[in-house]
Amino acid sequence: MQGQDWIERAGELFEVAMFGGDTSALDRSDDVLDAVEAPLSIARGKVLHVRFLNDREENSQELVLFERAAKLYERLGDASGEADALFWVGCWHQVVKGDGATGKPYFERSYALAKSVDDRMTMSYAIRHLGFADKDAGYIEQARKRLTESVTLRREIGFRPGEAAGLVALAYLAAETGDPSAAFHHLDEAQSVAESCGAKVVLGWIEQARALIRS
Repeated sequence: MQGQDWIERAGELFEVAMFGGDTSALDRSDDVLDAVEAPLSIARGKVLHVRFLNDREENSQELVLFERAAKLYERLGDASGEADALFWVGCWHQVVKGDGATGKPYFERSYALAKSVDDRMTMSYAIRHLGFADKDAGYIEQARKRLTESVTLRREIGFRPGEAAGLVALAYLAAETGDPSAAFHHLDEAQSVAESCGAKVVLGWIEQARALIRS
């Protein structure tokens, strides 16, 4: 169903309950409305997250929206949706608040749920940010393993901009561990991928990474 179809269905169930006396329609209406609200909450939260990345001004409503979406998807029994929402809750803690330790359990739960339904897109996000958490905690080889898995998942599903972004992360990790040759290799590969899909933002990241690693 499209969003408007869900709203119309909720209206029909209201009339069944109000005028037909079937109060069980109220519970069915809750499910219908939850199915509308959950993706809307995630979409609004993502908009706020991108705004944060652009202006670095925190908006606590972002976390409220992602937590609400996670709760609704759990109620609906939608493992993929819940995994996505939990990832974003973790991302708020790690990226917005700079608290990777608090975000880590959300990423772990997100990854497990996504894997249970073969949602490789969400898996790729969750494992990527688990890799960042590992790097910050000093677990370099575990970080490399997880960042590599993220790139592999994205390559498998054809998520080319994400694949390029993942290669940039691997480049930084290589540079930080004293292997500039591997770092530039990852950046060359990332540039090829980013150019092939028109990922202009990632190309900017690559240029910045090259300059930082050379300096």
